[in-house]
Amino acid sequence: MITVTEALERLFALATPTGTETVPLADAAGRVLAAPVVATRDQPPFPASAMDGYAVKGVEADPDAMFKVIGEARAGARFEGRVGPGQAVRIFTGAPVPEGADRIVIQEDVTRTGDLISLARDLDAGPYLRPAGMDFAAGDRLDAPRILGPRDLALIAAMNAGQLTVARRPEVALIATGDELVMPGEEPGPDQIIASNAFGLKAMLEAAGARARLLPIARDNSDSLRTVFGLAADADLVVTIGGASVGDHDLVGPVAAELGMAQSFYKVAMRPGKPLMAGRLGTAAMVGLPGNPVSALVCGQVFLVPMLRAMLGLGAAPAFRQQALLAEDIPNNGPREHYMRAVVDETGIRLLPAQDSALLTILANANALLVRPVSDPARAAGTPVDYVPL
Repeated sequence: MITVTEALERLFALATPTGTETVPLADAAGRVLAAPVVATRDQPPFPASAMDGYAVKGVEADPDAMFKVIGEARAGARFEGRVGPGQAVRIFTGAPVPEGADRIVIQEDVTRTGDLISLARDLDAGPYLRPAGMDFAAGDRLDAPRILGPRDLALIAAMNAGQLTVARRPEVALIATGDELVMPGEEPGPDQIIASNAFGLKAMLEAAGARARLLPIARDNSDSLRTVFGLAADADLVVTIGGASVGDHDLVGPVAAELGMAQSFYKVAMRPGKPLMAGRLGTAAMVGLPGNPVSALVCGQVFLVPMLRAMLGLGAAPAFRQQALLAEDIPNNGPREHYMRAVVDETGIRLLPAQDSALLTILANANALLVRPVSDPARAAGTPVDYVPL
C-alpha cells in the first residue's frame, strides 16, 4: 500500500499531455489556453472620451468660459477637424477625442444656447479622457496556460484574436463493472442496483476539462470486460469503476493485465478508496476506482481531477485545499489518510453524522472533504484543519 502523495506522483507520471488544437474564440470558454495571445492593437486605439460632454483645450477650461461648438464626435464617427482656441466639439462616451482637445467638460457643467456653450462656475476636475493604449498596447500578452473564463475572453476579443490555441480535451472512457448494475431508467432485478457512479464522475471530469463518455456496463466475466475495454481503445484515460479488488468476481486487474496493462500501483493508504489501481494500457493511462459510490467520487476528486489538470498543461499538483476552524471536537484518526464528508459554513467545519462509503445522500449534502492525516490525534473545536472544497 502506498501513500496518497506517492499515488499522485505515479499518476502524474502516467498523465501524458494531450497536445493542442485551434478553436474559434466563441468556442473557447472553459478551455485551457496553451499559447499566449498577443494584442494586435492598442486599446483604446485612440484617445477616447470617458463621458458625454464637450471636448475643449484644457488650458481654456475656466469657470464661466464660453466656447463655440464646431461639430460633434460620437462612438464610431469622429470629428475630422481640429479644435482651435475658443472652440468645442460635442462628444459622447467612447468617441475619439478631436485633435487639439485634451479635456472633456461633462455636459452637467455646461449650458448651451445654439452653437455657444458656457461652463459652470464650479467645474468637475476631469479630464475624462482615456489615452490611447490605456488598457493595453499592441504586443502585450495574455500568458498561458490558464482556464479561459468570461473576463479572459472579453480581453482576448478586444486584443482582436479570433482563433486560440488550446489544450485538446482529454478523452476519458468510463467503464462501470458488475452484474448487479443496470442503467438509470431501467427496471432492476431483485438483486440489482442502479449504476450511479459513472454519472457523477462524468460530470466531475467534464467540469475539469475532459470529454467523458459512458461505455456499456461490463459484466463480471472476462469476455464482457475485454469487449468493453476494446471500445476504449482511442481514449487518453480509461477509468473503471468497481471490480478492482481481489474478490472472486473482481476481474478488472487480471483482464487488464491480459490486455497488456503495465501496473503502476495497487492500493492506497486512504479512506475511502483503498482498492485503487493504476497503470498504462497501450497509449492510455488507466485508473481502476473502487465500486462504492463515495469511494469512487472521492478518488475522482483526489486523483482524477489533478491528473486531468496535468494532462491539460495546468501543472502537477494535488487537489486544492483550504483551511477552516473545527466547529466541534473530532476523535483521532487511524493509519490511513481520511477524506471525511463535512460541511463548511460561517461557524466553521463540521463532520456529517455518517461516513459510510456507500452513502450518496451524505456526500450530496457535503461541501467539503475534511482531510485527516495518518494517525492524526484528536482535535478540539477551534483547531484549523485542511479540507478539499467540493
